[in-house]
Amino acid sequence: MKNVLTTAVMMFALSAPVFAQQSVIVTNPQPTGSTVVVPGDVRTYVTQQSIPSIVYDGDIAVGDTLPGAVVVHTVPDSDGYAYTIVNKRRVIVDPQTHRIVDVLN
Repeated sequence: MKNVLTTAVMMFALSAPVFAQQSVIVTNPQPTGSTVVVPGDVRTYVTQQSIPSIVYDGDIAVGDTLPGAVVVHTVPDSDGYAYTIVNKRRVIVDPQTHRIVDVLN
């Protein structure tokens, strides 16, 4: 009986690190904590547009803000969305703040 108990304790002790590795920490890349779901028709419109790409040294990720000097183009019939192409990547931004809400690959 002692051997069975010892074996059970050993197995539990050795498996503890495995259980600890199953934890996942998720961080929200958007500083406001909100999630923006871009409508499909906005994404389709942006992918069909042909504008020159600008070169930018900053980060291009959801939640980052492009400088105000970056020209963005509004999406017709969608007041809350604008777009541009940065480093050959299409980005959808909030036209008021230039905050990136989606990056299309």
